Amino acid sequence: MKNILFIHQSAELYGSDKTLLLLLKYLDKTKYFPVVILPNDGPLKVELEKENIEVVIAPVLKLYRKMFSPKNLITFFTDIKKGLKICDDLDRKYNFDIIYSNTLAVLLGMFFARKTKIKHIWHVHEIIESPSLFRKAFMKILSFKSTSSIIYNSIATKTFWETNNTISHKGVVVWNGVENNNLLIDFDEINQLKRQLFNANQSEIIIGLIGRISRWKGQQILLNSFGELSKTNHNIKLVYVGSPPPNQEVFLEQLQTQVNEKALSGRVTILPFRNDISKIWHCIDIAVVPSTEPEPFGLVAIEAMFAKKPVIGSNHGGLTEIIVNNETGFLVEPNNEKQLSDSLQKLIENEDLRKKFGNAGYQRAINQFSIDKYVSSIENLFDKILK
Repeated sequence: MKNILFIHQSAELYGSDKTLLLLLKYLDKTKYFPVVILPNDGPLKVELEKENIEVVIAPVLKLYRKMFSPKNLITFFTDIKKGLKICDDLDRKYNFDIIYSNTLAVLLGMFFARKTKIKHIWHVHEIIESPSLFRKAFMKILSFKSTSSIIYNSIATKTFWETNNTISHKGVVVWNGVENNNLLIDFDEINQLKRQLFNANQSEIIIGLIGRISRWKGQQILLNSFGELSKTNHNIKLVYVGSPPPNQEVFLEQLQTQVNEKALSGRVTILPFRNDISKIWHCIDIAVVPSTEPEPFGLVAIEAMFAKKPVIGSNHGGLTEIIVNNETGFLVEPNNEKQLSDSLQKLIENEDLRKKFGNAGYQRAINQFSIDKYVSSIENLFDKILK
């Protein structure tokens, strides 16, 4: 039995949170014993404990833009001491074979690996274009000898970080996997949910963007396109599902204001984060991922494909590895509202095309993004670095 310490940046259930949960849920527990450190309580902690996985709350040494004030730096260095003590106590109990840092945002694993010489894996889920200081700092940190291996969630992410050859020998690409939760749900239940959640009837087409409401996820781009399309398509509605990051509620406020200013409040619904997202997908007809900056991966696109929905995504980052243009959906130029509107119009007016893309996307998801493929790839890496 190999004992692994997993360290993660948050306790929510968005992209990187879900990938960690699924990895630990399906990890071969006869070979690996996981212990997880999270920075706080939250839905991820609840779900992990349902799987009988030990979760410890500790400072994970999260890097953030405002940390360089004197007060925050003092707190950071105090947290280093506190976090390392908790790791030491856990290591005395479990004698860890691997430290696994999930996302670049957490530095505790790197500090603990440098101290103990335990094998360290860094699972990188980010493309950080700015500030450049952070990008350069992480490139240096990833080159430290204390990190044995680097997992990138896409070719795009690997290409971004490996601008030189100093870390290329460490890196592997493992595409995220998603559970195939293609629920058996009848049309009556779907129509009831549409009425309850979106005030939509059976004949109306639901366009959906699921994910954090933030600066770069493209909510505004989609709203502008929808506003134009709604002038000639009276059978469409738009739904956003997700919440803003902590302390960034302004993005939700701005979006709601813009919906009202465009007089679209009767046709646009904004729902907070929900745990029953698989049911929501059954109510959506067209999925849109219009990110204005490159998605490191794009987990939500795969969730849509497993629900047999056509996906329109921005033609950059990890989405280009998921969506096959004109086969499972459309790839459109980032920030190009006309291309987005044109692609939406094609799917709005052609139900057969929606079904064709949805079925093709489902098969691609089964073949390329299964949970079994995801977990076995990471288990193989564990075995490799422990030889």
